[in-house]
Amino acid sequence: MDVLLLEKAAVLGLFAAAMVLAIAVAKFSGKRFRLPPGPSAAPIVGNWLQVGDDLNHRKLIGMAKRFGEVFLLRMGVRNLVVVSSPELAKEVLHTQGVEFGSRSRNLVLDVFTGKGQDMVFASYGDHWRKMRRIMTVPFFTSKVVAQSRAGWEEEARLVVEELKADPAAATEGVVLWRSLQLMMYNDVFRVMFGRRFDTADDPLFREINALNVERSRLSQSFDFNYGDFIPVLRPFLRRYLHRCAKLNNRRMRIFEEHFVQQRMKALDQSGGEILCAMDHVLMAERKGEINHDNVLYIVENINIAGIEGTLWSIEWGIVELVNHPEVQSKLRHEMAAVLGPNRPPLTVPDLEHLPYLQSVVKETLRLRMAITMLVPHMNLKDAKLGGFDIPAQSKILVNAWFLANDPKRWVRADEFRPERFLEEEKDVEANGNDLRFVPFGVGRRSCPGIILALPIMAITLGRLVQNFQLLPPPGPGKDDKIDTTAKLGQFSSQILNHATIVCKPLI
Repeated sequence: MDVLLLEKAAVLGLFAAAMVLAIAVAKFSGKRFRLPPGPSAAPIVGNWLQVGDDLNHRKLIGMAKRFGEVFLLRMGVRNLVVVSSPELAKEVLHTQGVEFGSRSRNLVLDVFTGKGQDMVFASYGDHWRKMRRIMTVPFFTSKVVAQSRAGWEEEARLVVEELKADPAAATEGVVLWRSLQLMMYNDVFRVMFGRRFDTADDPLFREINALNVERSRLSQSFDFNYGDFIPVLRPFLRRYLHRCAKLNNRRMRIFEEHFVQQRMKALDQSGGEILCAMDHVLMAERKGEINHDNVLYIVENINIAGIEGTLWSIEWGIVELVNHPEVQSKLRHEMAAVLGPNRPPLTVPDLEHLPYLQSVVKETLRLRMAITMLVPHMNLKDAKLGGFDIPAQSKILVNAWFLANDPKRWVRADEFRPERFLEEEKDVEANGNDLRFVPFGVGRRSCPGIILALPIMAITLGRLVQNFQLLPPPGPGKDDKIDTTAKLGQFSSQILNHATIVCKPLI
């Protein structure tokens, strides 16, 4: 018998012994709770064998229809509480924002965040408040938008020029994702480090992008859930976690050597003059407010949260525009009417005068929400929700996609119809003023990146529609629609296959 089989036999033996012990303990001890409804749970494994590892938002919708707007899954040692109504979402995100304000991490996210040394996955408390404050001023204010918008407009212009210079773009089509990826990195890296990548062939860009994509894949996969739910099975995850640690070390080394160290030297040479967001963060380190690991995990957060969600949303928006040419036409007409007959390039200040463009962005975020269940919340202490007891350390999932697509709460919810935000939903914004629509969350743990994501999305989609007729690729078997099959992750949704888009210049 080889070593691996012996190891598995030993682990399974421990597993069986733990089950017997748990049954005995459950009979004679334990706190009495009035728990939310849910499927009957077995000792140790809970509902894991019934439900499986894949807990995507669509699967949880089906379970909500059976068990109600708040239900409980016992996944091994973890309690998962799933919320599927605006009223209960308000309790979690706003009314009881302190009680449910912590983050539930998992084995993999512990690796990629240094067990919560970042801001996104930090537990609610002094460290999180400090990190949020340090990140807000240089990244997430109206002043940052005003200072950065010329750069974003330039990056969008370069994408348009690249497409116009490529004959294939107007005939057989191109995979727009590649150009948009470089654009998003430059949009964010201009703010963060005051620098950009000239081309997608830049070796440093290619390496960072590849590492970030792999980080996202590993953390969004459902493949490691069994070890996260059942501690005695964690030895089987050693290779997976080793791969995560190796990747994390490589990313941190690149962030440090190629970006952070350069900004540290520039600060020394300038006498402390702050020229970009990273300078502000490094000054906080020099004042002793944070340590250097915190600095690197801020870079880690921005590389993922600041780039990926917006990038996925832009691609979803383009695909919906291709699949709805009447929306393209209406949007193009609005821009021509507002900007004038000579078609001056769309700028960020123009956006407030373009309500239909804003509606296209909101409808994309509604129907094709990138972070479908927000970032999971957690209560550090026992809490109450909807009349039920929620045990401490429970993982709280708000099914934000379902809130925004519930046919009982939205007219023709399954349609891509931007007009809804000019008609029956004209008062609904993406900032969470209506708890049916919270693509960025709301309350203390809401995503501060909304202030960057909305103008970047609008400028990119607007410039493309302003310059091109966006069409599906030609060829036999085409039905004039782009495939919108989604790839679902731990709490995310992106398009499964990056689409080939024909970009036919309008002039």
